[in-house]
Amino acid sequence: MPTSSQWIAFLIASILFIQVPGPSLLFTIGRALTVGRREALLSVVGNGTGLVVQALTVALGLGAILAASASAFTVVKVVGGAYVVWLGIQAIRHRADARAAMEDEVAALSGGGATVARPAASASLRIGFLVGLTNPKTVLFFIAFLPQFTNAAAGHVAAQTALLGLAFGALAVCSDSIWALVAGRARTWLARTPKRLDQLGAAGGTMMVGLGVSIVVRN
Repeated sequence: MPTSSQWIAFLIASILFIQVPGPSLLFTIGRALTVGRREALLSVVGNGTGLVVQALTVALGLGAILAASASAFTVVKVVGGAYVVWLGIQAIRHRADARAAMEDEVAALSGGGATVARPAASASLRIGFLVGLTNPKTVLFFIAFLPQFTNAAAGHVAAQTALLGLAFGALAVCSDSIWALVAGRARTWLARTPKRLDQLGAAGGTMMVGLGVSIVVRN
C-alpha cells in the first residue's frame, strides 16, 4: 500500500486538482443553477460513481504493466508529469471558462422566466454517471496521476491504484457537493463575483505546473 507520506501528498494534490474549474465543476454548478440543489447533489453522486468506474478500469489495465516493468513506470512518471504541467497551463489559459459558463447559466435562468421541471432522482443520477464515465480527459488524468502515488516496493500496484481511485472519487463527491450547495444557496453572490473562479483557476493552474515539474524531477 502507499506510504503515509504518499497518502498525504496524494490527498493534497487531489484536493488541489479537484478545485480547479473543469467539466465536473461546471456541470455541478450548472445543475445547481438550473434545476436546484437536490438534483445537483444527485448528479454529483452519479458523476463520482462514473469517475470511480474509470479509475478501476485504469487500475486493472495499467497496474499489471507498471508492476512488471521499472522502465514502464519511469515512462509513465515522466509522461504523467508532463501531462500535469500541460493541464496546469490549460487551466491558466482558460481560467475564464468557468465564469463565462456561470454567467450564461445565470442569464438563461433570469431571462427565461420559466420554471425548470424537476427530473426524477434516477434521471439525475444517470446524467451525472454518464458525464463522469464518458469524459476521456479523466481517463488520461488517472493514467498520469494515480501511479505517481503508488508504492512499487509494496507490490499489488493495481490494488493500490484502485484504492487511490476510490479515494479520489470520494474527495470529488465531497468537494462537488459543497460547490452544489454554494451555487444553490448563493446564486446571486456567485453571479456578482464570478471573477473569483478566474482567480481560482489561475492559482490552481500555477500549482499544477509546479506539481508536474516535481513529479518529473523527483526520484
